[in-house]
Amino acid sequence: MYKVYGDYLSGNCFKIKLMLHLLGVEYSWHAVDILKGETETPEFLAMNPNGKVPVLELEDGTYLWESNAILNFLADGSPFLPTEPRLRTQVLQWQFFEQYSHEPYVAVARFIQFYQKMPQDRLEEYKVCHKRGYKALRVMEKQLELTPYLVGDQCSIADIALYAYTHVADEGGFDLTPFPAIRAWLERVAALPGYIGMR
Repeated sequence: MYKVYGDYLSGNCFKIKLMLHLLGVEYSWHAVDILKGETETPEFLAMNPNGKVPVLELEDGTYLWESNAILNFLADGSPFLPTEPRLRTQVLQWQFFEQYSHEPYVAVARFIQFYQKMPQDRLEEYKVCHKRGYKALRVMEKQLELTPYLVGDQCSIADIALYAYTHVADEGGFDLTPFPAIRAWLERVAALPGYIGMR
């Protein structure tokens, strides 16, 4: 059985939880409190020297880290990861987009507002996150006006990766009202068989 080391309120950890449920794969969850420094202990750093959640422990006792890498591992051979090279590359395209253009702004704004309760010294950073986060949402909206999922008609790990922080974007102060295609997509993902919420 897989073991997942993570924080239930982390979007990156939620990606893994959601993927496992959509695949119907059994696992055990081991809570890690990032605010208490539990990712910096020698025991945790032995699993992931980068000191971040999530970490997936495989049956042979080895570890995988980085949420999108874990998604690729879990989805291999399933409908959530296309085998056709062009489509598979488009999945990677959206995963890179999530890590470089979406997560650093949507997730960080949420961390500042939801976890840290808006400290004064991060207000300027919060404003920058909003500007760049809305840009990322507009990119998603354009695609989702054309296709029901980010890579065509089939839900893939590209959707799982971007769903995680988008569906709680309001906790970072983002208003999704101007994004009807994104809101419809969120509903489609939440209606998938096996879906489970973050909390």
